[in-house]
Amino acid sequence: MLTVPNSQRRRWIVLPLLGSAALATTALVSTAPANAAPANAGAATTWVRSCAVPSAVGQMACDALRVTNATEHVNALGVTRDATPSGFGPSDLLSAYNLPANGGAGETVALIDAYNDPKAGADMAVYRSQYGLPACTAAGGCFQQVSQTGTSTLPKNNKGWAGEESLDLDMVSAIAPNAHIILVEAKSASTANLGAAVNEAVKLGAKFVSNSYGGSESSSDPTYDTKYYDHPGVAVTASSGDGGYGVEYPAASQYVTAVGGTSLKTASSTRGWTESVWSTSSTEGAGSGCSAYDAKPSWQKDTGCAKRTVADVSAVADPATGVAVYETYGATGWEVYGGTSVASPLIASVFADAGAPTVSYPAADLYADPSALNDVTKGKTATCTPAYLCTAEVGYDGPTGLGTPDGLAAFTG
Repeated sequence: MLTVPNSQRRRWIVLPLLGSAALATTALVSTAPANAAPANAGAATTWVRSCAVPSAVGQMACDALRVTNATEHVNALGVTRDATPSGFGPSDLLSAYNLPANGGAGETVALIDAYNDPKAGADMAVYRSQYGLPACTAAGGCFQQVSQTGTSTLPKNNKGWAGEESLDLDMVSAIAPNAHIILVEAKSASTANLGAAVNEAVKLGAKFVSNSYGGSESSSDPTYDTKYYDHPGVAVTASSGDGGYGVEYPAASQYVTAVGGTSLKTASSTRGWTESVWSTSSTEGAGSGCSAYDAKPSWQKDTGCAKRTVADVSAVADPATGVAVYETYGATGWEVYGGTSVASPLIASVFADAGAPTVSYPAADLYADPSALNDVTKGKTATCTPAYLCTAEVGYDGPTGLGTPDGLAAFTG
């Protein structure tokens, strides 16, 4: 069952990276962030959900969480040369996950979202310019923004989902800067429309499809699996959710790579980074657990769930160790985001860096070579039985799956 906070209520979390500033005036408009590795350890931060909470089964919400009180040390709008926006940027993420700097060449990553962001392409251009990344424009053939039917007639604008779309675009830009990007916008946040957008993305040639949204499980999910998410030879990723212990769909689908979340911090170690389970409380953190309806994939061998277990792999998701995003539709420019909406496009982009999938369901590659991932062994979201479903352990666990990227070896088959 999906547990979601009220979209209008601020949440308080410990913030080891970001400074503090004035709060946003509404739940969907926030202040701009600070520098890439902000100090001010021990300060608190607030965040809000970017998207409206689902009102019924069959409706989805994005898993993007916008920090509302970060301090920004660059100009709020546009590019600031020789300065670094708040939140982790491309070089931080590439360092943390041991990834190449020029990944994604020759590949196409699709992002599935609801509604339209009229500033999507322009905002992505600012993000890429700020960090010295190659341009990715519609005019140059790198970027497409289409409806769920593949047309240029886009759905109605939505400021909440626009934040999710900016986050998605910026994460692909950071991790796979040479990939082509297709932003497919569903006409609403229903399972049917978002699923149709997934099908359209694959039809348009994407081999990597990110879904940073989820809703409550239902008995219809196995049917949705077959209709929307079963695309052999395509790496389909889905956020595990931000509600702590508990499962949401489509992360529960047996055909997707379910992506959990971590808290990412710098460390005086050989790696230079450390990660733990992202959790603020028993109802705020990386989603995990046993699906009630979806069959267990053949490549998943844990014994605590008779059916599908969430998650498979993970990446940064804690708003307190969030990422820089540039967004001007419904926001004021530079922002900091967390949530498993960060992790899903990040992992889809790592798959793109590794090249076209060579197996029907690329999550299987991860299970074939788990030693090539960073094993996350600290933290928990709740107390549950068996414990590994909500507590980090050596090897596989629910909140972080098999771990986080350590180069491309685990993603190449």
